[in-house]
Amino acid sequence: MPRIDKNELKKDRVKFAMHCSHCGVCCEKTEMILSNADVKCLETIGYYRQKFVRQDRHGFIRLRNHHGFCVFYNVERCRCRIYRHRPLGCRIYPVIYSKQEGIIVDDICAMINTVSKIELERKGRKLISLLQKIDAEATYNRNKTKNVKV
Repeated sequence: MPRIDKNELKKDRVKFAMHCSHCGVCCEKTEMILSNADVKCLETIGYYRQKFVRQDRHGFIRLRNHHGFCVFYNVERCRCRIYRHRPLGCRIYPVIYSKQEGIIVDDICAMINTVSKIELERKGRKLISLLQKIDAEATYNRNKTKNVKV
């Protein structure tokens, strides 16, 4: 069996990776759900949870918005302030889950045509895993909130 060259794998990932136009459409009025790992990563680099997190009534932890955009989006520069440390959901985007269609590429993304089938499949697998993890965390958060005595 031939050995897999890690450098070739990296080249393939770059070759089949979407190209972001940095338009900011995906950062506008974001509903991005965060995993506990995303939150911990951002806290580790110096951000305070209260500044970037909101918990919805279903127990999901979401990115906050500021003036209509993700708190980490720099509107003037059209860039993410935490790009290297961005949440996994942001890394996977524009691949999303639709209740009607399953794993798809979000049609609001201007660069929809740069997402290859290979990338869609790869990110789709990551997305399913992330959604399962986030769902379990939200269930835990809901139960924890119900058990808090006032």
